[in-house]
Amino acid sequence: MCIFAGGTQYTLVFAKNIDSVENFFIPLTEDSIKRYYTQKDENFKIRGPYRTHPLEATKSMGERKNLVFSIMGPNGTDILPQRQWLWSTERVAEALEKGELEFIKGRDGKLTVHTKQYLRDENGTVRQGKPFSIIDDIFTQHGTNEIIDLFGNAQMFSFPKPSAFIKRLVDMGASGRDNEVVLDFFAGSSSTAQAVLQANAMDGGNRKFIMVQLPEPCDENSEAFKASYKTIAEISKERIRRAGKNIKAENALTAPELDIGFRVLKIDTSNLADVYYTPDAVTRDLLSDQVDNIKPDRAPEDLLFQVILDWGVDLALPIAKQVIQGKDVFFVDGNALSACFDNTGSIDEDFVKELAKHQPMRVVFRDAGFRDSAVKINVEQIFKLLSPGTEVKYI
Repeated sequence: MCIFAGGTQYTLVFAKNIDSVENFFIPLTEDSIKRYYTQKDENFKIRGPYRTHPLEATKSMGERKNLVFSIMGPNGTDILPQRQWLWSTERVAEALEKGELEFIKGRDGKLTVHTKQYLRDENGTVRQGKPFSIIDDIFTQHGTNEIIDLFGNAQMFSFPKPSAFIKRLVDMGASGRDNEVVLDFFAGSSSTAQAVLQANAMDGGNRKFIMVQLPEPCDENSEAFKASYKTIAEISKERIRRAGKNIKAENALTAPELDIGFRVLKIDTSNLADVYYTPDAVTRDLLSDQVDNIKPDRAPEDLLFQVILDWGVDLALPIAKQVIQGKDVFFVDGNALSACFDNTGSIDEDFVKELAKHQPMRVVFRDAGFRDSAVKINVEQIFKLLSPGTEVKYI
């Protein structure tokens, strides 16, 4: 007979180099603020309420004689620690000057020294707390409830991770201040993406997420398949769309600029045509057929992302397309990269000069796009004259 409902799950946390990991901190909850930060003083308007902690070390820290000294109480008596203080004489003097110490009378009538831990620091930044090793306010059922809220059907995806749990981990490891990237190699329904969007909405962070999900087929008898989702990846993408829309609406006033966009990329073979011939088997006719080394089924967007990867440009940067002299030109993040993959053999010097006026950091052309070899030879000279900082590349 089972007396208790089994609900314990474990999360493995590890680091490549534990020595490089700093302490984890998470935002204080409204409940913990109301429960613990209950006292006020003259610093309340700037630093908010405070809680107290004993200044005396409650456990052995290793004997340090410089932490054993007397502190004068408000009645003029000297207060000595039984072991030692947590702070040095200099830090105590500073705290006394700022009113950051409190003297509390115990049951025996003796004064003890306590530090004031304010909710905010002197700059107004709200304090954070260390996470506990046990999380007892988030349950697996919460993940299922989110699927119901988003899709209206609990059977759309089995055993989804609660996004609140993932957000708790994100809060610990990705503060949002440094454009962190959160990677989930087993995205499933993309609870992690929803958690990242929620975290950004809460604190104005600029975290990014990378969700990796194989196009695993949905069972033909499943509710997901009946709802026209052929693969798990399709469910994942739709969840990000719906969750992002909801989070955007819920935080319209506090996070009006929240970015909920995402880009879907699929692994494919190279854009370059395969060569199966040994040098002694190459003929003149074969060389003529290989003038354009790009596979015929590849779109300009395919070539663009290959170039982005080759150059190490951020895949999440905004991409715009403009028409210059009748040719499509891609601009990545303004002028970080421009690309023209026209292969009609009509790129001439006038077009190159017009493009050079945009002064991109990098520019790439398709080999087959130039009107003749003379134009291609002159491309780099044109950019040296009109945009000397531009790096030129051909594919």
